[in-house]
Amino acid sequence: MDSNFISNLLLATVRMAVPLIFIATAELYSERAGMVNIGLEGLAAIGSLVGFLMCYITGSAWIGILCGALAGILVNMIYAFATVTLCANHTVYGMAINIFAPALASFINRIYFGAGSQLNQIKLMDTVNISGLKDIPFIGPLLFNQTPMVYLAFALVIFTSIFFNRTKAGLNYKAVGEHPKAAATLGIPVIRIKYLSCVICGALCGIGGAYLTTCYSNTFTEGNIAGRGFIGLAAVIFGRWSAAGVMLACLFFGFCDALQIRLQVMSIGIPYQFFQMIPYVATIIVLSILGGKKSGPAAKGQPYRPEER
Repeated sequence: MDSNFISNLLLATVRMAVPLIFIATAELYSERAGMVNIGLEGLAAIGSLVGFLMCYITGSAWIGILCGALAGILVNMIYAFATVTLCANHTVYGMAINIFAPALASFINRIYFGAGSQLNQIKLMDTVNISGLKDIPFIGPLLFNQTPMVYLAFALVIFTSIFFNRTKAGLNYKAVGEHPKAAATLGIPVIRIKYLSCVICGALCGIGGAYLTTCYSNTFTEGNIAGRGFIGLAAVIFGRWSAAGVMLACLFFGFCDALQIRLQVMSIGIPYQFFQMIPYVATIIVLSILGGKKSGPAAKGQPYRPEER
């Protein structure tokens, strides 16, 4: 384990944390408005396929990212209508999205490309190289030799932290997740904010999924989300429902994922399936230690009926 190994491990940690940051931040916006959306896995799956497909057709990774976000929004509107307008159970419809969206992505993929074994590939988004700075040991590759989506992910964390803690709109937004009826008496549009949270959640999840096929891997494979939606849920709890905490949690889980890949290729005589368990075992351990210490927004997961007093 030399300096080159550590440098590559840290670089991989950042790249693997980026989709988690988008997905976990999506859930943060959702839960701050009282919406517990466990359908992140499905939203990321449809974003991944649509992002890849549009990049394949147009040759533009940016169009793929945008279309992935739009696909996430459209699918999440099913969840939004059922839970906000019809006041249905959040968990049931979140699981419905997790079943429906990956199946839809698989169907579209097989219809467009066929069911053969041909591997369709695209050109990944180019990295942004800052001359001189990217050659700084350790720090250079991490900060100055990444795709624009990496910088966008960390900018999103900064914006989210400022929005929720330093702006009136952000405080109104959080009030909807804490006590929607009290918020409504102050003139805050509760229903509108809940729908807005679903739009933001769908968009960010779609971007997280599209990142995997336009910036990380140059092809789409079924099941490529690989539990990142559920890890994103854990990251919100681990991060104590704060933007900075969510980012640190995603970096931790990204490190676990990067470490297990490198341990697999070291050929140390242990079955590779053991190493593949590391991110998920880490998730379980984190939830068992921190899951019950703070419950998050008081009204999360509760239906809001304006006619009730």
